[in-house]
Formats: sequence, structure tokens, C-alpha cells
Amino acid sequence: MAKQYDVLFRLLLLGDSGVGKTCLLCRFTDNEFHPSHISTIGVDFKMKTLEIDGIKVRIQIWDTAGQERYQTITKQYYRRAQGIFLVYDITSERSFQHIMKWASDVDEYAPEKIRKILVGNKSDEVDKRQVATEQGIKLANAYGMDFFETSAFTNHNIRETFTRLAEQVLLANKKDLDLLRMSGNEEINLAALEEEEGLYERAASDESKGCWC
Repeated sequence: MAKQYDVLFRLLLLGDSGVGKTCLLCRFTDNEFHPSHISTIGVDFKMKTLEIDGIKVRIQIWDTAGQERYQTITKQYYRRAQGIFLVYDITSERSFQHIMKWASDVDEYAPEKIRKILVGNKSDEVDKRQVATEQGIKLANAYGMDFFETSAFTNHNIRETFTRLAEQVLLANKKDLDLLRMSGNEEINLAALEEEEGLYERAASDESKGCWC
């Protein structure tokens, strides 16, 4: 029986409520977009498998609530992530300004070698733009991150953004992956999540709202 993946790891979507994190996730995993917005309660997740340089990468992508009352819960997930998307809405200057707060939280709670990408979502809403592309590039450069503008509505840059972060996580963990391969492990679990998936699936199922975003 062929193995389902070579490597498993966890990515987090962080950002203010309403920036479109759930829409990004659902577009990437299910190729679906629903314009109605229902805020994420606590934390939810979806799975996706990519093939990168001949490696089957199984990604567990966590969609976190942006509301302040849930941030104590979501911070618990920072420590065990390998990659983080910092997401703002290009039609909301406020959400862009808050990226500095989210980045500060990541620096405080996440592992030292965490990979990060800055995402300016809703790029299709040109007439409502409040944050220039150049501002996003400047902020990403200041933090040493890659930057993408995306649209879950049009599917612009969605796969490219998720694939790029997965590539960065693989590269950051290359030494560990090589050692694990030499030890004969068939499936490499960077996030140490497999034994917990049943618990998380039940929790996510209890809170899940499907792909309504």
C-alpha cells in the first residue's frame, strides 16, 4: 500500500477577524468560495497534500479566530506550528496596522525557526483598497518575509502562497528531514500530530462552520 505522504506539518493562519482567513483556507483546500461571513469560533483546521520536489507534503492548516476574546486559545497553537501566514485585508488599513501586533505575538510564542509569509487578501477589491501593494512589500521586507497579495474570490495567488510557505518549512527543516530519512522513517511527522488527530478532528467538528467565510 502506497504511503499517503512523506512529511506532515502544521501551518497557521493569523490576522484580524474578517480579513478572509477562512476564505483563503477553503479556496486552497476545497476550491470553494462563499461570500457570507461567519466568524471562526476558536480554531478550525483542514488538510491538504502537496507534492514539492518529489516529496509528498501533508499540511494541517489551522484557521484561527481573529477576535481578541479567542487569542488566549489561539496562542497555544503558535508553539507547535512550523509556518504562519500573517493575513490582512487590503481594504482595511486597521487590519494592516495590526500585523505588527500579530508578528510580535509570533516572535513571543512561536518556535525560533518558524517560517512566516505576509498576505494581503481581497486583492480583487481594487476600488476599496486602503493599503498599497508597496506598503505590504515594505512591511514584509522589514520582517524578512515573502509577500503575496491574494484573492480567495478570484483564486489569485492562493496555491502559490500556500506552496511557498510549505517550501520554506521544508527548507528550514531539511537537516532534520535528512536525519529522519537516514533512520528509515517512512513518514516524517514534523508537527507530531498524528496521535492527536482524532482529538482535534472532534474539536474541529464541534466548532466547524464548513467553508462559509
